Amino acid sequence: MRAVVQRVISCEVRAHEGGPGGPAPSFRARIGRGLLVFLAVAAEDGADDLAYLANKIAGLRVFSDAEGRMERSVADVGGEVLVVSQFTLYGDVRRGRRPYFGRAADPDAAAAQYEALINRLRQQGLRVASGRFQTHMLVDAVNDGPVTILLDSERVF
Repeated sequence: MRAVVQRVISCEVRAHEGGPGGPAPSFRARIGRGLLVFLAVAAEDGADDLAYLANKIAGLRVFSDAEGRMERSVADVGGEVLVVSQFTLYGDVRRGRRPYFGRAADPDAAAAQYEALINRLRQQGLRVASGRFQTHMLVDAVNDGPVTILLDSERVF
């Protein structure tokens, strides 16, 4: 599993019927201060990958304490989490210019892991909103810092 985690002041994701030019959002989720998590699932990901990523996200100390040091987690600051699926994090462009997505999980397996991560974060006491899986979405975020962290359950970075 891979995730790009951004510290945000606020964030919103919306989907429009008929694509981004549709008349009104058919789906909307938003959070205030917290973390925006773009999540990708690999074909070989399992329970250990899920546990690792959920614990990392919940425990990331990327919020400032009274002295301005990054010592507080999203739970410590009463923040929220918005999880958005983004299989393109497994896009491999080492050869050519078109991404190859061979490592990404098939949609059914990815959807199950995506929902499991959301549930795991909620079980840890976090308020979690989510995008809609396998849907074209528009994401608006007000990054704070900006602070962006890359996570990978294989610990490649």
